Amino acid sequence: MARIKDIGEFGLIERFRKLIKTDASVVEASGDDCAVLKLDKSNYQLFTCDMLIEDVDFTLKDDPYLIGRKAVAVSLSDIAACAGQARYCVISLGLPKDTPLKFADKLFKGMLDISRKYKVNLVGGDLSRSNKITIDVSMLGRVEKKHLALRSGALPNDIIFMTGELGGSISGKHLTFTPRLKEARFLARNFKINAMIDISDGLAQDLRHILDKSGVGAVIYADLIPLSKGTPGLSAALHSGEDFELLFTLPRREARKLLKRKLTGFSPIGEIMPKEYGFKLVDKKERLVNVAPQGFRHF
Repeated sequence: MARIKDIGEFGLIERFRKLIKTDASVVEASGDDCAVLKLDKSNYQLFTCDMLIEDVDFTLKDDPYLIGRKAVAVSLSDIAACAGQARYCVISLGLPKDTPLKFADKLFKGMLDISRKYKVNLVGGDLSRSNKITIDVSMLGRVEKKHLALRSGALPNDIIFMTGELGGSISGKHLTFTPRLKEARFLARNFKINAMIDISDGLAQDLRHILDKSGVGAVIYADLIPLSKGTPGLSAALHSGEDFELLFTLPRREARKLLKRKLTGFSPIGEIMPKEYGFKLVDKKERLVNVAPQGFRHF
């Protein structure tokens, strides 16, 4: 008997995706950071959800305030990856009945504070008893049609950029990261973004999502990838998840415009290549090596 572990997370997603049928109101369905829905003449609606599970995404040793903050922040990061503005969310909570009230209060305060900071209306949700803490956030956002960024638009000769630094999740960044909404809106308003994704499963795996959706290849350079302080090595940046930085591609002329601004926090790390090139890394010894298809997977 075949089991989920035999096909893995993305195999299961693809198995389900083949069964999904949508109507004309859906612009982009499963397969990107957000579903994209028709809204009005100038805007699309963005719709995303994320689930956090005790002992998978956090432990009871973590600060409950930061757990609640993270639950909302991961969905904010999805909205940012599509260059949108977050607007509304609902939150469903599964809690063991012996959960201390102090823990529940701090958990909810973390959710409320980050929602208020990013002007997201928390408009409802659901509550249920469970054996382990489970938090599910569904979020609606909005993006101008001319600014929508997806995974599928990368073109050969694009320059690959990222925000921030990688590898920090190992030291707690996964609980304290800043959703890159401000950076995404700045990019969308001032540059032509061809493709974008947030780095939730590791640089190698998430860049591969762009390559697969866009039908292209890539080369990245080890010496150009910014690492967080304390990162044990390049492998952590390439394959560890939950950095939640933005990874995006720009045409060369747009990349030059961005570099001329001499802004901190935006780093060029590689180039989009034709599909037949594959996905390669120039390592610190200047060797050209294939990038392994590794990253965080639930199964």
